[in-house]
Amino acid sequence: MSTEDFDAITATTLADYQRNAEGFREGTRGHDVSQSVEALLRHIDGSPPYRILDFGCGPGRDLATFRRLGHQPVGLEGTPRFVETARADSGCEVWQQNFLALRLPAGHFDGIFANASLFHVPGSALPRVLGELFEALRPGGV
Repeated sequence: MSTEDFDAITATTLADYQRNAEGFREGTRGHDVSQSVEALLRHIDGSPPYRILDFGCGPGRDLATFRRLGHQPVGLEGTPRFVETARADSGCEVWQQNFLALRLPAGHFDGIFANASLFHVPGSALPRVLGELFEALRPGGV
């Protein structure tokens, strides 16, 4: 795929989420992802609180969960309305970034939570994006 193809896919996806942001928020508000949250936290080396990157945080439901558990979550999201909602609802820092053009601090996070977000990364770009996420983990991070 060309850069133009990636850009077109990204623009279409973000526009769809932007148009349907409130419906998505209401439709996913009650989803129970506690098993995924617990699995991530259980596998992180070191003592809490943990710095967690919620990759594709959407409207911030899981950011609020990590914060309520005493951790230091940061959201990363491409959709402007989700960024606004996630900041307002969770009280957490949220970075607006394109999944295909990440700007992440190296060795910063104890864990990266990517619930239903990586499928938005085209397969040919996935190894690069996963490598960039890995570089954002501290040693022993998950």
